[in-house]
Amino acid sequence: MNADMAEFIRANTVVAQAPLVPEINLQLATEITPLWHLTEERLKGGDLPPPFWAFAWPGGQGLARYVLDHPECVKGKRVMDFAAGCGIAAIAAAKAGASLALADDIDLLAQTSILMNAALNNLDVKIERILDMEKPFTGTDIILLGDVCYQQAMSIGIMRWLGLCVAKGVQAIIADPGRAYAPIDGMKELARYEVSTSRDLEDRDSRTVTVGEWIGLS
Repeated sequence: MNADMAEFIRANTVVAQAPLVPEINLQLATEITPLWHLTEERLKGGDLPPPFWAFAWPGGQGLARYVLDHPECVKGKRVMDFAAGCGIAAIAAAKAGASLALADDIDLLAQTSILMNAALNNLDVKIERILDMEKPFTGTDIILLGDVCYQQAMSIGIMRWLGLCVAKGVQAIIADPGRAYAPIDGMKELARYEVSTSRDLEDRDSRTVTVGEWIGLS
């Protein structure tokens, strides 16, 4: 764990719980705008991407809630939280009895945040970077994806990669809060949750999160 990044996270967050998942402790930002501005200042030097890791986004909360409510879906299995952010879904999988909980995120601060959040909950989560999305990742039984379909090109790339993974027998569970580019065809709905949101991050006070298994297009 990077000590400087860990100190940055501690200085700009507090230990709190996401509204839908009070069982899990997380280092979360309470003052959203100052942290975003601070990160933007650092971005000018190419140091940091936006601080997505500092918030429990609706999709991640929905995934975590589903996993904790249905532990049988991950118990004894290898589970990866893709584009994990704060790592809430990976932590939920570890808490629910996954044999291996992995978290993927491109942001080094997010990776540090995930390790810190796992430690807060006395759980073990390992960082796994997916570097080649032209190939299926078979080091897991289940891939969890929360709130990843907010940009068209990114969504297309992720769904193409998921198709490769599903074809190799990997299960894909997606939680989406109504983003524009979320898949509709090929989804088997598993659950729905109403998640409280912040007006600083969203355009409304709550979002309906749909959790579904992506079985691919026939």
